[in-house]
Amino acid sequence: MAGDVFAADCRARIAFEVLANRWDSVVVFVLGESGPMRPRAMLDRIGGISPKVLNQALRRLEYNGLVERRRYAEAPPRVDYTLTEAGSALIGPIRAMGAWAAVHGDAVISAQDRFGRP
Repeated sequence: MAGDVFAADCRARIAFEVLANRWDSVVVFVLGESGPMRPRAMLDRIGGISPKVLNQALRRLEYNGLVERRRYAEAPPRVDYTLTEAGSALIGPIRAMGAWAAVHGDAVISAQDRFGRP
């Protein structure tokens, strides 16, 4: 791996920051699976996310260059979101994390239960 993750300015930390927010990863994954989507369709697809949290995730992802927001000059106005090349490149790592969770998720939940998971 290029860089030194122990260095404060290591670019590898960007990936950890992006994937650290669970909703950002979920939004990237749903856009990767479904293609361009309107926010309402994402809310219907992603369980447990509020409109406010989805909007915050989309803004973060757009700020980080992972999604692109497209506005259509229609009445009423229409907006959809699509992954950029950088966002699409995260699908593999997100799938790998999902595979890890499928294998180790029960052990993590058991450990949390032993410590009194909130």
